[in-house]
Amino acid sequence: MDENLAQIPGRIRELREILEISAMDIAADIGVSYDTYSKYESGEQDIPISALYKIAGRLGTDATVLLTGEDPRMEHASVCRKGKGVRIERYPGYEFSSLAYNFKGRTIEPLLVDLDPSKAPADPVFHSGQEFNYVTKGCVKVTVAGREYILAEGDSIYFDARLPHGQYAVNGPAQFITVIQE
Repeated sequence: MDENLAQIPGRIRELREILEISAMDIAADIGVSYDTYSKYESGEQDIPISALYKIAGRLGTDATVLLTGEDPRMEHASVCRKGKGVRIERYPGYEFSSLAYNFKGRTIEPLLVDLDPSKAPADPVFHSGQEFNYVTKGCVKVTVAGREYILAEGDSIYFDARLPHGQYAVNGPAQFITVIQE
């Protein structure tokens, strides 16, 4: 695991303790069991990206602080050069790169997602808000509420992210850009 990713649970625990918020309170506030939250904080269980953003909101910070240990700095514009996004590995077979991690107060989260078909697909997820996916390489099967959509390079889909959904590479590696609005 990437060293920076391994530090996320410790950053969460440290900030929670500084703010004197109990783990039980955060678990309730983000809608997970205390046992699940404890596993997030101990590093025993990967933190879903939607939970990471809820935790950041509850702690009154930007998710970038939890991901990198640094505050976002840009107020007017933030450029992310090719291959320089902050890597986030939260589900088997998915590798996320945050493309706007350095922009203060962002209201959407654009991510570059690489799908590895050799790894077992993650279970469907759901979170608040809406989501947009645009396929940049390969072929992606997107499921939303049990319905399947096959997307080729240049295709896109927009959906209600409160519905169970997932993305899977078809016939080899694939890549897409997702924009999440919580």
